[in-house]
Amino acid sequence: MNKKIVTLAMALALPLTAAAFPGSGGGCLEGHRGNRLERITKTLDLNDEQKGKLEVIFKEQKEKSDAIHQETRNRMQKVLSSEQMSKLDELKKSHQEKWQKRHEEWKTKKQSETQN
Repeated sequence: MNKKIVTLAMALALPLTAAAFPGSGGGCLEGHRGNRLERITKTLDLNDEQKGKLEVIFKEQKEKSDAIHQETRNRMQKVLSSEQMSKLDELKKSHQEKWQKRHEEWKTKKQSETQN
């Protein structure tokens, strides 16, 4: 039963983990969000008003996501022991580090491909 709870908690929490961790990963994600808006603006030929409205929508989306993440964590703390929460935090950190490493490798590969 405990394994099911932890697995469910991970499944719910991991998509939000990258946005929740400050530091180099967060900067990358912020850049990605900015790039998303720029790509949409360019692809759809948005005017300034449309771009501004989408910025607001994306900001609200991030705030809601952060609030859901925090609520999920608070609820998990009521279910899991402090030892289990520590293990969960370690798993999240490991997942973030692996993701960051893969992302950096991907960026390096893309840069070398564009230079050739």
